[in-house]
Amino acid sequence: MRIAPADLADPQVRDLIAYHQREMLERSPPGLSFALDLSGLQRPDVSVWAVHVEERLAAIGALKRLGRARGEIKSMRTHPDFLRRGLAAALLETIIAQARSEQLAVLSLETGSGPMFEAALALYRRRGFVNGEAFADYALSDFNQCLHLQLG
Repeated sequence: MRIAPADLADPQVRDLIAYHQREMLERSPPGLSFALDLSGLQRPDVSVWAVHVEERLAAIGALKRLGRARGEIKSMRTHPDFLRRGLAAALLETIIAQARSEQLAVLSLETGSGPMFEAALALYRRRGFVNGEAFADYALSDFNQCLHLQLG
């Protein structure tokens, strides 16, 4: 396994981003999918990492900066062929380490509810994320929820 900054021109990366966005749109109520598309991940305030197993892309994840004190986890997605191998946990540690190195105080994320999201929620909660108030432009609903990790 190798974790490195993602090459957003790589067709494997683009395909996994598109897959993630499609699935979030299909599985979320109208207006409640906030997955970033390629252009959203290309912004200067976003860093994206790729996890490769041998030469195959296995997962992606991103850190979006929200001002000087908060970061947001975006686009965490493991390719279906690589589920349950600990790749998302390793990627999450990379994102947390980057947020700490930038002296962010809080790392937050917005995600959905239901069976599709249970594994991700368990991962975040094991790492110390707790449910809390909405942040940025999000609003809590019966479907979406916000989690936060205090870093400092």
